[in-house]
Amino acid sequence: MNEPSNPVVRRLVAAINGGDRDAFMAVLTPDATLTDDGSARPLGEWVDREIFSANGHLTVDLEQEGGLRLLARYRNDTWGEMSTFWRFEVDGERISRIETGQA
Repeated sequence: MNEPSNPVVRRLVAAINGGDRDAFMAVLTPDATLTDDGSARPLGEWVDREIFSANGHLTVDLEQEGGLRLLARYRNDTWGEMSTFWRFEVDGERISRIETGQA
């Protein structure tokens, strides 16, 4: 599988893989939250460090709940490649919550 079936999540994954921070942030609600391995993280700092300054890339292996839950291989220049989970809450055409961590 290459792309999630949920169109909002698909736009977010495309932004990650395209290195497009502006497109990534445009998919989020203004008050979007993020947790990494169960701990709340400052979203802007986290995406800069873990995704955009580290050449992050997400390869979706499995999706559930209409694309709102993903099992994916995630790699970046800092950590290499690892198996990760991603859960999203969508509010209209935007994502309001991201939960991620090692699977």
